[in-house]
Amino acid sequence: MQVEQQLSEIQNVVDETLKLAKKLGATAAEASMSKVQGISVTSRMQEVETVEFTNDGGLGVCVFVGSKKGNASTADLSPDALRLTVEKAIEIAKYTSEDNCSGLADADLIATDIPDLDLYHPQTLDAEYALQQALAAEKAGLDTDPRIVNSDGGSYNANLGVRVYGNTHGINAGYPSSRFSLSCVLIAQEGDDMQRDYAYTVSREANKLDSAQTVGKSAGEHTISRLGARKISTAKVPVLFHRDIASGLFGHFVGAVSGGSLYRKSSFLLDSINTQVFPNWLSIEERPHMLRGLASSPFDNEGVRTTDMDIVKNGMLEHYLLTSYSARKLSLTSNGHAGGIHNCIVSDTGHSDEALLREMGTGLIVTELMGQGVNIVNGDYSRGAAGFWVENGVIQYPVHEITIAGNLKDMFMNIVAIGKTREVRGSLQTGSVLISEMQIAGN
Repeated sequence: MQVEQQLSEIQNVVDETLKLAKKLGATAAEASMSKVQGISVTSRMQEVETVEFTNDGGLGVCVFVGSKKGNASTADLSPDALRLTVEKAIEIAKYTSEDNCSGLADADLIATDIPDLDLYHPQTLDAEYALQQALAAEKAGLDTDPRIVNSDGGSYNANLGVRVYGNTHGINAGYPSSRFSLSCVLIAQEGDDMQRDYAYTVSREANKLDSAQTVGKSAGEHTISRLGARKISTAKVPVLFHRDIASGLFGHFVGAVSGGSLYRKSSFLLDSINTQVFPNWLSIEERPHMLRGLASSPFDNEGVRTTDMDIVKNGMLEHYLLTSYSARKLSLTSNGHAGGIHNCIVSDTGHSDEALLREMGTGLIVTELMGQGVNIVNGDYSRGAAGFWVENGVIQYPVHEITIAGNLKDMFMNIVAIGKTREVRGSLQTGSVLISEMQIAGN
């Protein structure tokens, strides 16, 4: 089926659902539907392990009866099932509490212009091709070094989908998108020492993925580099968060400035708008209309139009990240963040990887984090870590079984440099992040 036809058919279902909701007594309603086709294959030790085809789809409807809200969903799109789904949502709404902050997004915020963001690059979902990619990545990894003795597998995934959102303010819009990824996980052994690491690539376009050989070789080199890891002594030293994991630091920031945390008063960045939360050279820009962006979208999950936004400018927090509900709770206006962020890009200081090591001098590179020791309420941060010890700007040896600790407020203000080579495989793009000092708990 042509994607345009599929889009049109889903829009018809959404339109029918909204009309039904009004007819059956809802004062307002919204409906969203997605249809995804995909293939996922895995190999392990050069044997085919799994081949899965998916063909998923479902409709979710949310109705409002005054300021009461009810939700229901269905995968059956027959007229009887649609009617039953809407009836159940309205029935649920009658039993929920009144909430003056609930309701559709404000009509004047709804997207009317839906730009084509070039998110859809279809390719035949070919099991043979997918297996070749997974097996080739794994083979390249296994061939990297004789000390690579085992594999947790090569994996290839492809998804082609269509998403439509509509509500009784008049929007009924959608767009198709595609996503492809290839990964490889390996295990190396030297004596009694065993280490595990991985590599992956992801893109909207299958032909823009890194080659299977590149992914496998990278996974092999990462894994081998961890052999011989040791503990280090407890100390306070500079810490460099490698770009592969540095986005997690800013993920904690995103959580702390999101409306849900703020109206519940469970954020260490309460009342921080227009105050300095990062060094004055650091900015975070959101660019939701980036062509082929992995987190690009013309509107959010409530149909609110997305726009370019400077979340942090010159270290100052300029915007909270708000949905309609959280905005009303805070007496503010939604800015299109139902469903998350859209391509947040952290500025850098122009440092190369080598320059970051020289800037650090002696300290720790963190390449892996473990555990959930982050408290968004007060900012306390304590996580298990692994990485590399650096002296005089030169990597000396791998490190494991340590804990790094600090407070996110201090950590953010103590960022001294960010590398110019960015991690771009997610919704938050940043280079490696150097923090002037953190507590390391080791021997």
